[in-house]
Amino acid sequence: MYQRKRIELIIEKMAHKRAGRIFESCGMTGYTVLPALAGYGGGNRWSRDTDISASRDMVVIISIGDVARVTETMTQLEDLLGEHIGVVTVSDVEVLRPDRF
Repeated sequence: MYQRKRIELIIEKMAHKRAGRIFESCGMTGYTVLPALAGYGGGNRWSRDTDISASRDMVVIISIGDVARVTETMTQLEDLLGEHIGVVTVSDVEVLRPDRF
């Protein structure tokens, strides 16, 4: 097993293409975008089923990479999160095929 870092970004759907470009420009070798169905934060509950406008939909973007690439990605995501609602975390993971990350 090989050590890598995992970025998990929850952000407004409208910003996911911009976030993807950040991942790509920082050399992350891939990412996955998933719909976020519901949540709670900042004292508010939200759900795709009940919101009037899809413009408030959220997505989850997951990517795995080495420390240097993740550090650069986090620096650029900080600017993006200054303009959009979102939460980002980084965690340690182990992978079987290090050449893919």
